[in-house]
Amino acid sequence: MGVDYYNMLKVSRSATDEDLKRSYKRLAMRWHPDKNPSSGKAECEVKFKQISEAYDVLSDPQKRQIYDAFGEEGLKSGQGQAAGGGGYSASRTGTASRFGGSSRASSFQFNPRRAEDIYEEMFGGSGGGAAQRKAAAMENKLPCSLEELCLGTNKKMKISRDVADSNGNIRTTEEILTFAVKPGWKKGTKITFPEKGNQEAGAVPGDLVFVIDEKPHGLYKRDGNDLVINQRISLLDALTGKNLNLPTLDGRTIYVPVTDIVRPGYEMIVSGEGMPISKEPGKKGDLRIKFDVKFPSRLTSEQKSNLRMALGDAS
Repeated sequence: MGVDYYNMLKVSRSATDEDLKRSYKRLAMRWHPDKNPSSGKAECEVKFKQISEAYDVLSDPQKRQIYDAFGEEGLKSGQGQAAGGGGYSASRTGTASRFGGSSRASSFQFNPRRAEDIYEEMFGGSGGGAAQRKAAAMENKLPCSLEELCLGTNKKMKISRDVADSNGNIRTTEEILTFAVKPGWKKGTKITFPEKGNQEAGAVPGDLVFVIDEKPHGLYKRDGNDLVINQRISLLDALTGKNLNLPTLDGRTIYVPVTDIVRPGYEMIVSGEGMPISKEPGKKGDLRIKFDVKFPSRLTSEQKSNLRMALGDAS
């Protein structure tokens, strides 16, 4: 028979119109290229076209009758005669099989654009039909470390959701979603998987949304595209200078010489050592070093005298 349209729609050969509609809706929501980002777009387009072609044939009484008698080849070669009233008789080997009237049936060729027409007719849109209600979106926090948000990472999430089977019964299913977290993404960034949320009876599945959250870091805090670090130094280092060696989020160590006199509240800027800017590839924010000067709790008389001598002329 060639292509098995019944198998494509996951229905039996005795399926009713309602069986066909129910199965098509379920499969169309699964394989529509715009509603299934977790699978390859090319694979989705092929599957979506196949199930739409199967529904187009089996939901049309004349096409289905020809297909049942002659298979895909007979349907697409125009074997059989157009329905015009009267009875039906057919021979698998004969060349004069009839569907009533005298005019020969035109060969069936499925236009891929018809797939979207069928979808719109079924779910609502320019093709007519009432639009289905959509279930509420599911939102989940996605905690990420600063290192992950700096470098980017691939995440695999196992989800559990309610879906309706071909009979409209709700069951729980599990699925693993894989997606990329891009360098520079911020807290609150949303990753949406259309119609991968829960489904309710008589409704299209809701969206599944992951919301980026930042885990606290032991050394750095994020301020927009900048990174901020607090550095406590002694009064001696504040006056005479100090070399800092700071670990970065991408595994390097940067050398920062402090040559200015550091006053309480002093902030030093290291350009380009902050977080990646997601909308400007190749660019980064700054690293801001905030200093806290540690004063000695006491000084001896000799230390005080030496300080007066050393700093007496300093303005």
